[in-house]
Order: sequence, then C-alpha cells, then structure tokens
Amino acid sequence: MEVQQNAPRENKMGVMPVNRLLVSMSIPMMISMLVQALYNVVDSMFVAQINENALTAVSLAFPMQNLMISVAVGTGVGVNALLSKSLGEKNFERANKAANQAIFLAVCNFLVFALIGIFFSRRFFEIQTDVQEIIDYGASYLTICNVFSFGVFGQITFERLLQSTGRTFYTMVTQGTGAILNIIFDPIMIFGLFGFPKMGVAGAAAATVFGQIVAAFIGFFINMKKNDEIRLTFKKFWPDGKIIRDIYLVGVPSIIMSALGSVMTFGMNMILISFTTTATAVFGVYFKLQSFAFMPVFGLNNGMVPIVAYNFGARKTRRLIRTVQLSVCYAVGIMLIALLIFQFIPDKLLLIFDASENMLQIGVPALRIISLSFLFAGFNVVTSSLFQALAHGFLSLSVSLIRQLFILLPLAYILSLTGKLELIWWAFPMAEIVAVILCSCYAAYVHRKDIKPLEAN
Repeated sequence: MEVQQNAPRENKMGVMPVNRLLVSMSIPMMISMLVQALYNVVDSMFVAQINENALTAVSLAFPMQNLMISVAVGTGVGVNALLSKSLGEKNFERANKAANQAIFLAVCNFLVFALIGIFFSRRFFEIQTDVQEIIDYGASYLTICNVFSFGVFGQITFERLLQSTGRTFYTMVTQGTGAILNIIFDPIMIFGLFGFPKMGVAGAAAATVFGQIVAAFIGFFINMKKNDEIRLTFKKFWPDGKIIRDIYLVGVPSIIMSALGSVMTFGMNMILISFTTTATAVFGVYFKLQSFAFMPVFGLNNGMVPIVAYNFGARKTRRLIRTVQLSVCYAVGIMLIALLIFQFIPDKLLLIFDASENMLQIGVPALRIISLSFLFAGFNVVTSSLFQALAHGFLSLSVSLIRQLFILLPLAYILSLTGKLELIWWAFPMAEIVAVILCSCYAAYVHRKDIKPLEAN
C-alpha cells in the first residue's frame, strides 16, 4: 500500500475516460479555429461589397497568403518538437536556444516575403489575369499583407512557444484578439468609417495585418511575463546552424504538406479564370466557407494527436484505438452537417458575399458538387493526423501530394477541356475518393506495423 500511495500520478491522457478527455482537449482548439474561420469569411464578405473583381483579387491572393502561413506554421511545428523535447530532457539551454532561434527565423522569413511583396506582387496577378482592375486591387492587397507580414510570423511564432510549454489557453487569447480586431476594423478601413480614410481592398489587408501585429505583441508580452520555462534574450538571437537544422528537419515536411494547398489553389485559379473571373471568385468563396467545416475537424485533431501519441508510448492500445474511432465519428459527423448545409442552402451562403446572378448560377452547382467530398474528408483528415502522431509523416505527405497534385489538378484540367465549367468541380470528390483508399491502406499498414505488436505484448 505504501508503494501505491507514493507512486507518481499518471497523466490524465492515460487515465481519464477517452470521450471526456478527447472533448475537453479539443473544444478550446475548435473554438479558436472557428474564430479564425469567421474572420476569413468576414474579410471576403466586406470585400465583396466593393465589387466582384475585388473578391476575385482577394481569391487570387490566397495561394501566396497560404504559402506565407505554411512557412510560419511549418517552422513553428519544428520549434514545437525541438523545444518540447528539450524541456522533457531537462535541457533548458537548448530549449532557450530553440525559442530564440524561432524568433530569428521568423524575422528571416518575414524579410523574404516582404521583398516578394515589394517586387513581385503585381507580377503575381499579371500571371493569372489581364483584367487591370483585378491586378490593381490584388497588387495593393498583397503588397500590404507581405510587407507587414512580421505580424503573422510573430503571432504564430509566439503562439507556438506558448503551446510548446503547455500554455494553450494563452494562444486562444492571442488568436481571438487578432481575429476580433480584424473583424471590427475591416468595414472601418474598407469603407472609411469614423473618420478613417476609405481604403477599399487595401483596407481589408490593413485590417488583417493590424490584427496580426497586435496579436504578435500580445504573444511576445505573455511569453515574457508568463512563460517562465524559456528566456528570450538577444544573446541567443544570432543563428545557430545545428538548432536551425533540427528545427527544419521536422518543419520542412510540414511546410511542404501545407504549401501543397497553395500550388493546388494557384493551379485551379489558372484553370478557372480561363472560363471566367466569376468562377475564380466562386472558388475563393468556397475556400472561405469550407473552413467552417474543416477548422473544427483540425481542432479535433489537435486534441487527438497528443492522446494517441501518449497512449502509444504507454502501450495502451485500447485507449489509442478508441480515441481514433471517436475522432473519426466526430469528424464525419461535423462534415455531414456541413454537407447538408452546402446541399440545401448554397444560394444563401453565396449571398453572404453579395453574389450576382451570374455568380449564383455558377456557384450553386459548384458548392453542391464540391461538398460531396465532405463525405470522405473527415475520415481522411483524422487518419492523416494518426500517421503524424505515430511518426509516419511521410504517409500524410504522400496522401496530400497524390490527392492535390497527381489527381485533383490533372483531373480538373482534363475536365476543363470539355468546355463545361460545371464538370471541373467533380475533380474534388473524385480526388477525395482516391484519398480514402490511400488512407485506408495506410491505416491498415500502421495498425499491422505499430499497433498490433503492442497488442500482442
């Protein structure tokens, strides 16, 4: 009895009822990501009130914005892995170096994208369209987003430092504050309310970067005052090749996987704009709307991954499998709700963005067809996260690569040769079906290779 009383208490991830554990760990992250999705939609909603070309310009800017976020998040994933591992090993010197190198890398990445914004923004839109108004709107929007991107790089970096030390509540504070400020200042800066100058599309960019900059400063302040497990100091700010290498050994695959979305979106925009700029606007609207379905699933995954990893390490396969099963059920349920909404009220969703008759004519069948992919997407997202949790990141990367670049884009291009715009949208559910087959095969492989041996023991 004495031994049992003095035994160390096990982490809640190994003992709390799985369903309650999964819900408690996922809900805060789901809320945070829903707020992010909301401000993305609000941004485009106000821009659409200028005119359809303004909405198209913002849609065409998305691949570059997504690439920027991919680099920031991917670097943050590498920092997370190294910093958390160092703290677990009680190597506080390396943990501090990782934290400070994270800031150094954020500055370097910001400088790269700022230069792209200054010298390449207009050319980026000229490659995609010859409509001068779209080029003018897009160049001003993207220039502001890139030149002031120290906000988004700073925000994501400081949030990752907080996550690395288990202070996830504070990341909700920074994300929520940035998103709310963006929502508030969008109409003010776009339409020139309360004495502000009327900036149009540039105002949407200004509101976005303002929210990001404020969130970055809040994140920095919280890390300095509340995150006592790391120390940020200029002495460790200068580059350390070994630390940077360790960060990007984990970060680069994550960057590549996330950046695939930019390549796919850019390719789809090029295919669609050959039909009409309205089709590109519809695709941009779809991406904003689908985030309301996918963001909660991503939040669910963020709660699932540490539970799976912990119980895998603790050799508790029943808890691991139960966690995955519940996650799949919740994810599929969320996506089914989204599917029903997209099927029954696509016109109402498009009217949020002040859709014209032409946009409704293109957009209603587009949303209905693309959303059929939701039937399979919940399972695919959860199983891909399972592969990452069990250190099979390459499997997740291959699913994303094959689905987006080897199936979706080529298929969309082939269907475009028919001259029928509505056929292009079928590339999405067809690519997702291929992904289901891949994820199922990979899941069977992971179970046989990693999970079943633990059950035998």
